[in-house]
Amino acid sequence: MNLYDTHAHLNDEAFADDAAEAVARAEAAGVRRLNVVGCDPASSAAAVTMARRFAAVYAVVGVHPSDADRYDDAFEEKLRRWAAEEEKVVAIGEIGLDYHYDDSLAPELQREVFRRQLKLGRELVLPVVIHCRDAMEDTLRILREEEAAGGLPAGVFHCFSGSWEQAEECLDLGFFLGFDGPLTFKNAKKPVRVAANAPFDRLLIETDCPYMAPEPVRGRRNEPAYVAHIAAKLGEIRGVSAEEAAERTYRNGLALFGRK
Repeated sequence: MNLYDTHAHLNDEAFADDAAEAVARAEAAGVRRLNVVGCDPASSAAAVTMARRFAAVYAVVGVHPSDADRYDDAFEEKLRRWAAEEEKVVAIGEIGLDYHYDDSLAPELQREVFRRQLKLGRELVLPVVIHCRDAMEDTLRILREEEAAGGLPAGVFHCFSGSWEQAEECLDLGFFLGFDGPLTFKNAKKPVRVAANAPFDRLLIETDCPYMAPEPVRGRRNEPAYVAHIAAKLGEIRGVSAEEAAERTYRNGLALFGRK
């Protein structure tokens, strides 16, 4: 199979002792490319370092909404330099809004940093990787406003968990939808409906490792090799083989993240 894990956190401390082995296991499972995603300045730098080290690894750099207070002018310039100097930097992310926790950063700060990184993606002609948790209304509003103000970069809603109606809005804005472990869970209803009905050429698969391992390895530390299970489930939902689901989402990943 040709597999593309479009969202992995091999820069997480969970892989401190065996990141190289995890990459090797992924390649043995058919993973041809994987994106290591940053959440803050340090993890973004680690993603760039891993992309330099491993042929299959590409870097996504940016600031997660939970770390929005770490975004400043100096880091924005760092993002510009990486985009100019590192051809394996393929996106800005993960960015977005997260209102899930009572002690989440102030929504006003999250929204400001989200807009700044959207504008940066547009400026650099790089796609964005969007994290949205309990904040879909504000996320879509900001995207519509930015589209009207100057246009949007391409991008993906990573770990999409919204309704079909929300998925339609994301698709209308031009975004891809990323699916990971929860697609395989027995109680999955909304993601299965979305995966069944969205255009196949707008679907991506991802692990979000080390989190949310898919069935049948749920409960273990997740890793990129397990993206094969998500391809198999997507194939089942769409009525195609796991190999075809893998190939089609691999091509979709190249369409979004393959720098011209």
